[in-house]
Amino acid sequence: MFDGPWRAGVDRGLVPIGRSLNRVGLSADVLTGLGLLVAGGAAFAIGSGATRLGLVLVILAALPDLLDGALAKAAGTAGPRGAFFDSVADRITDALLFGGVAWYLQSKYGGHMAMLGMGVFATSSVISYERAKAEVLGFEARGGLMERAERIILLSFGLLFSFLLLPVLWIMLVLTTFTVVQRFVRVWQQASAVRVVPDRVAERKSRRGSRRTPRASARSWRRSDRRRPS
Repeated sequence: MFDGPWRAGVDRGLVPIGRSLNRVGLSADVLTGLGLLVAGGAAFAIGSGATRLGLVLVILAALPDLLDGALAKAAGTAGPRGAFFDSVADRITDALLFGGVAWYLQSKYGGHMAMLGMGVFATSSVISYERAKAEVLGFEARGGLMERAERIILLSFGLLFSFLLLPVLWIMLVLTTFTVVQRFVRVWQQASAVRVVPDRVAERKSRRGSRRTPRASARSWRRSDRRRPS
């Protein structure tokens, strides 16, 4: 939801920061790796019940994800490799954070409540997969009520007020599921508008070839039979 209207303005605002980080000598890959390490610490803190510390670490883990693109552009190293690394790092970060949340829910509430955190992670992964698959097929699947930025904001709110974390997660689960449906419908409509025109010429050639095959085989057999010694 925030990705569309705000992304261009945010990217412009990050340009000076990216240049400053480049002058320091920091690389985008190192920044992304640092974000992963901090996300691991955040997951441990959340799972241990230190939700406020977890909140601070979640914010710190989100900063590299926000800045690594601007740094790569400033350094002239932006490309497919960095985009791939950043995307994989985002998925690992989500797994760590919601794994920590599941650990926390199991410790605090017991039973099957840990499945709530894993359910949010599962639906979030489907959202990311839909976009990736759609782009491979040449379609567009951005947008939706609960993209990654919204998930991080809601999770941070739940960690700040830990007594609200459970209802916040239920809201996230509902909205991520709705976003899955939104993106599915969007790509379905785009794909349905594409007319698949069969290759009539190739089809006719294939049919003619299939009709000629038995006769050609018979002629070939007769020739080979005449050459066979008696």
